[in-house]
Amino acid sequence: MKLILAIIMTISLSTTSCQRGFTEAEKATIGTGNNMMPVMSIDNEKDSLLIRKKSKPLTKKDVLSEEFATLCRRMLKTVRNPENEGVGIAAPQVGILRRLVAVQRFDKEGEPFEFYVNPEIVEYGEPKEYGNEGCLSVPNHRGEVLRSRCITLRYRDLQFKRQTEIIEDFTAVIFQHEIDHLDGILYIDRISDTPNGEVAEETTKQ
Repeated sequence: MKLILAIIMTISLSTTSCQRGFTEAEKATIGTGNNMMPVMSIDNEKDSLLIRKKSKPLTKKDVLSEEFATLCRRMLKTVRNPENEGVGIAAPQVGILRRLVAVQRFDKEGEPFEFYVNPEIVEYGEPKEYGNEGCLSVPNHRGEVLRSRCITLRYRDLQFKRQTEIIEDFTAVIFQHEIDHLDGILYIDRISDTPNGEVAEETTKQ
């Protein structure tokens, strides 16, 4: 009898843990409203330590919450800031260590920004090419990075349904850059073997 109760308690605790929503600290960072969020920068020591950490998956409860909706609105406002505009943004860049990215879909009509939950690249296709990249979290720098021009992406949509998609060209590059952020990787970690190294210039950021 005691063994059965112990098993039931273990299952109950496990289920509760999987369904747990955003922490109080995360809720405080997400805040309210539609205004922009501060972007984590490697120029700030505390920020730099945070964006080097690996992010945790989102649960269905997280995605269906008001906090998630607010986070998406504020991330979108941040990446579309006319004074510091990007083509993609990851949740860690605004201080939320969760696996969420927003990407501008240059491969779709109207080039909309779309959100992707728990994204993972399951296949890197050919060809691979060097391309010039920048980052909202790495101010005033750009560098040449080798990326696949075709990827197979697996993710959860905003209804938490599993999706798989083949993505090509510049949009595929953006996804690789943003998903790197979810594992604490910055584009500057990938430029050491490039032919042109890193250059300082202001153009499109990711």
